[in-house]
Amino acid sequence: MNHYGSMAQRHWAKWLPSRYLMIEDPDSFFSDLGSQASDRIAELTDRFAGDPPPGEGYLDRVGRLGQARRQAEEIVLHEMILLEPELGADQD
Repeated sequence: MNHYGSMAQRHWAKWLPSRYLMIEDPDSFFSDLGSQASDRIAELTDRFAGDPPPGEGYLDRVGRLGQARRQAEEIVLHEMILLEPELGADQD
């Protein structure tokens, strides 16, 4: 299970307990979810980064790609991993 799957499993267990309890095989489910999230982040990163502009230097490229990845990760975490808590979920 990758980082995103582990993150989702911890989040869902605490903040989405009813939904979490309905999952028959949590390890398999969150491993698959983590892989899907990782693939989606890579896809969005490529789209957001776009083509390199002419004359782009190494540091500019690193910055452009890093920003694209952060933007993609923010979207995917919100959509797939860190879902809104259920009413009455652990508030501690």
